[in-house]
Amino acid sequence: MTSVLKVPVRRTQSDRRQQSEAELLRAAAELIAEQGVAAATFENIGLRAGYSRGLVTQRFGSKQGLIEALIGRLQARLRSLLDDRQLDTLDGLEAILAFVDIFLRTLADDGELRAYFVLMSGAVAEVSGLRGPFAAAHREVEVRLEGLVLRGQAEGVIRVGLNPDATALIVGSLLLGLSTQLLVDPGMDLEPIRETSLAALRASFAA
Repeated sequence: MTSVLKVPVRRTQSDRRQQSEAELLRAAAELIAEQGVAAATFENIGLRAGYSRGLVTQRFGSKQGLIEALIGRLQARLRSLLDDRQLDTLDGLEAILAFVDIFLRTLADDGELRAYFVLMSGAVAEVSGLRGPFAAAHREVEVRLEGLVLRGQAEGVIRVGLNPDATALIVGSLLLGLSTQLLVDPGMDLEPIRETSLAALRASFAA
């Protein structure tokens, strides 16, 4: 019987760069979630990810560059989770509820997402220049939610009298508040809060 010799596929430089960046960002998020922003030094990140401190500097340039890249990574992960749920196939009300459901389920189990809110809290408290990237990220979510409200109103499943922008902001503020509360009380049980939030939003928004 003739055996087939498998030639290993060589990864490109771009592939290796993407992998190293992903591993460094994951290490940074883990350190921030576990120990706070101060623990995410270039040396600690490199050690956690199995790379040198110099590579962290090479990839991100500065602490600001690292944090902005981490914000982008966490936002992209949340968008991917939402896309997997195929919100566009649901009516507007069910899509909003699915958004909240996905977010709170992920928040309960995902240390990287909690790291996002640790970073955000620090940026606000220190009046940091990083507030801009967070504001842009939150505006993106608000616009998406506002679109779902408008769609739900057109479909007749969300009350027409609701202001779409205000409704989107209320949903976003609920998620932001619960995320911050979880930082204060890491032992908080999110499951009953998730169920109550979904029931309250449905009762408040449904036509």
